[in-house]
Amino acid sequence: MSILNLALKSLNNRKTTALLTIFSIAVSVALLLGVERLRVEARNSFTSTVSGTDLVVGARSSPLNLLLYSVFHMGNATNNVTWQTYQELADNDAVAWTIPIALGDSHRGYRVIGTSGDMFTHYRYGDDQTLSFKSGEPFSDLFDVVLGSEVAATLGYDLGQKIVLSHGLESAALQQHDDKPFQVAGILEPTGTPMDRALMISLEGIEALHIDWVNGAAPRPMLAVSAEKVRQMSLEPSSITAYFVGLKSRIAAFRYQRAVNDYAPEALTAILPGVALGELWQLVGSAEKALQVISVMVLVACLVGMLTTILTSLNERRREMSILRSVGARPWHIFALMITESMIYGVAGTALGFAILYGLLFAIQPVLQTSLGLHIAVALPGTFELVLALVIIGCATVLGAIPAWRAYRNSLSDGLTVRL
Repeated sequence: MSILNLALKSLNNRKTTALLTIFSIAVSVALLLGVERLRVEARNSFTSTVSGTDLVVGARSSPLNLLLYSVFHMGNATNNVTWQTYQELADNDAVAWTIPIALGDSHRGYRVIGTSGDMFTHYRYGDDQTLSFKSGEPFSDLFDVVLGSEVAATLGYDLGQKIVLSHGLESAALQQHDDKPFQVAGILEPTGTPMDRALMISLEGIEALHIDWVNGAAPRPMLAVSAEKVRQMSLEPSSITAYFVGLKSRIAAFRYQRAVNDYAPEALTAILPGVALGELWQLVGSAEKALQVISVMVLVACLVGMLTTILTSLNERRREMSILRSVGARPWHIFALMITESMIYGVAGTALGFAILYGLLFAIQPVLQTSLGLHIAVALPGTFELVLALVIIGCATVLGAIPAWRAYRNSLSDGLTVRL
């Protein structure tokens, strides 16, 4: 009988203990691989929040602050960019397209973004994906609004519904633009980006909301302008918060960035979004290291548990080993038997761990996409995962050498002697 068959029969004789050991290894493997998959996909999702954009331009501030309020819609701008400055810089020969954005309003905790139709043409995220519509179409009327997927799902909005926007971001000091309601014209497909939590209207819509406000900061009740009268006005933004830039050639990125940063009439900052996203991830990505450490420690604890199980069973199997020796098994046969059992634990536990991981991925992928906007690709194991599997099997095999050595050293008479 081969060593492998003997090991399988031995494990079958102790199937309950063996299955529990294999299952504990499988859970640890699934946890370790799952954390790694989540880490990679979360980083990819984070760094691809905006793609295909060469530069982001805003008022003079730190690169991270500009990135946070323009891309992630978090925090506030230090200042605005005048419309005249925007037009002058957008007319640069190196510029292929621009997307202006204006922030400052909100709706029930969600940011309102004033922008142009170029947002739906040129904005890219992920793997060069454009914003697509689940229903409806881009805004065309002055009082049209396009909703991100999370906004529509959470608030239960549908096409044609009237909503009222609020001035400001702090709920304690919100003032309603209830004299100029907007109508839902479109709802976006989920993107896994901050766009899912935004409402988009035209820049002219932003101006219409504040046409009867003092410097756009406080309402003037005595000079109120109705929505009907606003439609008859020629509206042009006085300023924007920031704008995205696509260049005809990426070689010109640094030259255009220098031109913006050195722009004399106005203090501006231009950032490379890819570089800024990388810097931001270094600040917020420390949690991934903690998750990795925890999952590795769980796996180590599980392997130590496997070792303890095998060592504990040695006392019960001393007679088994001695009988094997009495029928002609050599010491190296005993050693190989124990090593083979450990390898079976490692292989079976790792295989079951992969099965558990992919089963969970198939089950929770739609939930994560819908609720968290995090897309986790269900793909074949990559090189890292396969190497990790081999390392786990190798560690299990090496740990098995400890009880194998102890079994190897047991004498023939040790197990045949009846102890009272």
